[in-house]
Amino acid sequence: MKILSIQSSVAYGHVGNSAAVFPLQRLGHEVWPVLTVHFSNHTGYGAWRGPLLPPADVAEVIAGIEDRGVLGTADAVLSGYQGDPAMGAVILDAVARVKAANPDALYCCDPVMGDVGRGMFVRPGIPEYLRDTVVPRADIVTPNQFELEFLAGRSTDTLDDLLAAVDVVRATGPRHVLVTSVLHGDLPTGSLEVVAVSDDGAWAVTTPLLPITPNGGGDVTAALYLAHLASTGSPETALERTTNSIYAVLEATLAAGTRELQLVAAQDAIADPPTRFGARRLR
Repeated sequence: MKILSIQSSVAYGHVGNSAAVFPLQRLGHEVWPVLTVHFSNHTGYGAWRGPLLPPADVAEVIAGIEDRGVLGTADAVLSGYQGDPAMGAVILDAVARVKAANPDALYCCDPVMGDVGRGMFVRPGIPEYLRDTVVPRADIVTPNQFELEFLAGRSTDTLDDLLAAVDVVRATGPRHVLVTSVLHGDLPTGSLEVVAVSDDGAWAVTTPLLPITPNGGGDVTAALYLAHLASTGSPETALERTTNSIYAVLEATLAAGTRELQLVAAQDAIADPPTRFGARRLR
């Protein structure tokens, strides 16, 4: 599979394309990384250096790929953090160009905008832009629970609430929704869920809640789910493989005592996902 991945990049650590590209390549996929920023490190450190690339420059890189006559051969487009509507417009234009040549191509959008305990951490207007303009154009969206509540305009205190919220989002366009970092009243203490919903049904995988929240986990999750869904055609299988790989990466990161994802150390669990946690059908 050939994947056009339009995301941020860091020299040190693993977020954006610096989190997504290696796992996709480890799974055997060809990745064309287009950078929206190139920072020294992720912004969670509070200080960083490097350029925020203008949307026009990003568009030029994509145009250069198109000049080679290969843009239309992409099987998927992957995007993450969109810091400006102008950057979002560049991404959506790229999606339109790819789909014009290959109608079967998938667009996977990780609608990065906020999280529990942090609230919205993007510029004003971005959440609404993602909800109203970007998400309806996506085939796959991978919000966390906080982002899902904003996209759907409703709370998700129970599992039934969560599924109802997913249905609201799916009605706007996306066929597949993967919800990460799910906590609800029906879960045992110390547990976390990831939920996948498609036309074929809904599934959940429950794992222990690890005492770690490194940056970049959502970026890896979106990339892996896209890859496994595209290669297997099964949301259930994609959910299981993605969750088991991510859990192994988080365990390795916790054991290493570092705030940076241990993608290289845990690469075997990415290439050959463990079968520790199985999916249960919700409907």
